[in-house]
Amino acid sequence: MSVDRRSFLAASLAAPIGAALLGTAVEAADDAEAEKTPAANQRRGNPIAVSTYSFWRFRDDARISVESCIDQAGEMGFDAVEILHMQMQDDESAGRLRNLKRRAFLAGMSLCGFSTHQTFVSPDEAVRKKNVEHTVRCLQLAHEMGIPTMRVNTGRWGTSKNFDELMKNKGREPRLEGYSDDEGFKWVIDAYAECVKKAEEYGVVMGLENHWGLGREPEGVIRVIDAIESPWLRATLDTGNFLEDSYAKMETLAPYAVFVQAKTYHGGGTWYTLDIDYGRVAEILAKVKYRGYVSLEFEGQEEWRTAIPKSLAMLRGAGDRG
Repeated sequence: MSVDRRSFLAASLAAPIGAALLGTAVEAADDAEAEKTPAANQRRGNPIAVSTYSFWRFRDDARISVESCIDQAGEMGFDAVEILHMQMQDDESAGRLRNLKRRAFLAGMSLCGFSTHQTFVSPDEAVRKKNVEHTVRCLQLAHEMGIPTMRVNTGRWGTSKNFDELMKNKGREPRLEGYSDDEGFKWVIDAYAECVKKAEEYGVVMGLENHWGLGREPEGVIRVIDAIESPWLRATLDTGNFLEDSYAKMETLAPYAVFVQAKTYHGGGTWYTLDIDYGRVAEILAKVKYRGYVSLEFEGQEEWRTAIPKSLAMLRGAGDRG
């Protein structure tokens, strides 16, 4: 078949133009796709967990099992669960620990934290030793459940008549007569110098919380952490335990945080209610590149079945600002 000269020239000229147009179209499509695809270094949102305390809250009418808390958390869409040790109600058998881990796994969640209680602020060496042994035992439990971090406390002087009185005084209480805060800090530091060896052995990072007593202020928490100088003792930042200048104090403690507990108070708090701007908290955490879990601690009077999902939605939304 013959092709006349005019047709050949027209086809030859059209080819590079068509290629250029195709190239432009491909580039435009690539640009459009790139706009849809997050940048490789874009900050992801923090995973949101819930503490079993949020369901329980030490209320006689809400003492549901840890197992039930895990089931509820999975239905609500949380990423993980933090277990309150006191809620385990004395059943720490190996079989139960394995089943808690399995239950969370089947619900598509991890067990991310273990919240424990201890006090080393006592002049009685036997009391401090007992609390060291308790803390080491809890580290073992966390290890067996595959939990990577455990909330710990400094403890307090114990001079308040009860917890209600302590809260009435905003977490402050007088020292034991004849003793100083410096002595108290030494007891705490000596105790954690022992515990941190076991924390490393079990592979569980302890997070010292701003939880009243000598840990009420960020400086107290940091004093202990700096004295120990171990990656196995860092901080748990509780947003609801700073009652004055809270955001400035969060900024001080945030660089040390390996775990964050986020308080909400739907229906009004039991001892107090704080209006916490979680968008601002997210920004504080983003500045120090905190990538870890944020664990909800609901502490209000509203029914947990409605308050906890509302809290989850709020925390997820706040993370978009971080």
